[in-house]
Amino acid sequence: MIQIFYKSKGQIFSDTDVTILDKLGLDDVLWIDLNNPTGDEKRTVEDFLDTTLQSRAQAEEIESSSRYSETETTIFANTNFLIPGPDDYVSVPVSFILSESILVTLRHTPLRTLAEVQRKLLNNLKLFPTGYHIMVSILENRIDVDADLVEILSKEISQLSRRIDLGESMDESFLLDVNQLQENTMIIRTNGVDKQRILSGIFKSDKFPRDLYSKLEILNKDIDSLIHHANFSFERLEYLQNTALGLINLEQNKLMRVFTFLSLLLMPPTLIASIYGMNVKLPIVSGDQLWDFFLLILLMLLTVVVAIFLFKRKKMIK
Repeated sequence: MIQIFYKSKGQIFSDTDVTILDKLGLDDVLWIDLNNPTGDEKRTVEDFLDTTLQSRAQAEEIESSSRYSETETTIFANTNFLIPGPDDYVSVPVSFILSESILVTLRHTPLRTLAEVQRKLLNNLKLFPTGYHIMVSILENRIDVDADLVEILSKEISQLSRRIDLGESMDESFLLDVNQLQENTMIIRTNGVDKQRILSGIFKSDKFPRDLYSKLEILNKDIDSLIHHANFSFERLEYLQNTALGLINLEQNKLMRVFTFLSLLLMPPTLIASIYGMNVKLPIVSGDQLWDFFLLILLMLLTVVVAIFLFKRKKMIK
């Protein structure tokens, strides 16, 4: 799918027919948005701009040289946009190509960020005189969305912390939730670093209009803040994970303490039962008196009571 935004008589128009490019000049077009385009659409845009659009594999390369590069007439920038899912985040590659002040965006997934900028462009052409301004606006909108993701992540961490404060049992599901949030935090941080790599290339370029540099500096500071917040969130998750593991260990220790205490209580009666189970003559037992049995039971109970008394005196039990 292709969507072309072009100027005509001081107004902005949008068209989804790629043949409209045959009727337009380079000065008329502001933005060409390619969403999972066909081969014919890509070739038509390449012929119109006299350049080569990047493939999806090139857009997904992680090397610095693949994230931002320039030729004499064209700027290529690749980054990832995050799409939140039920549990984790999906990274979607997006390519920006700037040629003759025309912005070309190439993606394979619908993105709310680009749809929002398209709406703003159609409502106010004066804010977007060139494709450079459109690209910066997309980055601004995207960083706002990333900030919302960080805020949601912070709320989810607070909910986990509250579960610990309320004394809920720490089990496998809790640790898995912490692990998933740690993974999401690292994805957000990596995504922020990825945006910084693009901005670093832009700052070194002499093609961007100077009036955009103040916005770019603010963007860079915002990304720094997001990265610091992501790092802080990761530290919180590590603290919660250590706390949960500590509580789990305490519960296991309590359980082992109970078993140990029961074993110690039963040791004296077991010893007495073992002695009087020997096939030899022993004191007390006469062989035909019923009270001998009850006397032995009483002796066993007495040893249990004495053991409990000694444990409490030594403050081994409450």
